[in-house]
Amino acid sequence: MNSLGEKKEEKVGRKVQDTLALMRKNKVSYAMLAPYFILFFLFTVLPVLTSIFLSFTHFNMLEMPQFIGWENYIRLFLEDDIFMTAVKNTFIFAVVTGPISYIMCLLFAWIINEFKGKVRALLTLIFYAPSITGQAFMVWSLILSGDRYGYLNGILIKYGFMFEPKVWMKTEKYVLPLLIVVQLWLSLGTGFLTFIAGLQTVDKSLYEAAAVDGVKNRWQELWYVTLPSMRPQLMFGAVMQITQAFAVADISIQLAGNPSTNYAGATVVTHLIDYGTVRFDMGYSSAIATVLFIVMIGTNKIVQKVLRKVGE
Repeated sequence: MNSLGEKKEEKVGRKVQDTLALMRKNKVSYAMLAPYFILFFLFTVLPVLTSIFLSFTHFNMLEMPQFIGWENYIRLFLEDDIFMTAVKNTFIFAVVTGPISYIMCLLFAWIINEFKGKVRALLTLIFYAPSITGQAFMVWSLILSGDRYGYLNGILIKYGFMFEPKVWMKTEKYVLPLLIVVQLWLSLGTGFLTFIAGLQTVDKSLYEAAAVDGVKNRWQELWYVTLPSMRPQLMFGAVMQITQAFAVADISIQLAGNPSTNYAGATVVTHLIDYGTVRFDMGYSSAIATVLFIVMIGTNKIVQKVLRKVGE
């Protein structure tokens, strides 16, 4: 028994020495990576850990945090009806806008990639611009304005579909569908650019080899050659689209207000913003953020498993 234990200790010792030797050998690389890891720890890992800790406390930013255990989570799931409404709205957003926007990004990137040079660059800019412009909410505010000067009201009245203007973003049944439409319009963002870049890196010789192996049309090329060749971009795009789908807040606040009519446009993030920046109940808002973080991580894991099967 002692000899077995000694052998294990020697094996572990050798592994430690090999690791240290490898680190010394690549110390320049570690030194170059250090600034990123330091910043990542300070501005990503540390805030997440702090938020998880604060979720078990009562903290109003004026007094020291008081540990209260699971009280925030019990209140969140059993007593907060608005949170449950926000969860429902968020999952509707995620289920509708997540897959549709992901497919839209891939489809438009695939089509635009067929063009060459300046035409491709121009089309990329046209499709990408709505996601980065600061005037997007102003455009939709004009379209959805609740008087006769709103573009949507004006068009529908002009062609006889209705006779009185509707206050779109103050009418409960219209709020969520219209927010979904706006979210889809804004969805061609970073994931879209990633897919454009990924499509341009696919080795053209693979298409010739696929044709020899029996691939007969563009759809088969897409499934058996293009998508498997850009799995990293597909993974990154999925993460971005999922994050965007679950983190919807700005469009709801800008167009429907916070709170929206009967909380029809409330999402988990708008609920978090309400408690974090209006009520300053940082412990409770941290509990909301922690739940959202866990859901997003779980969803990303599921999507990654699905995407690994692409082209099989």
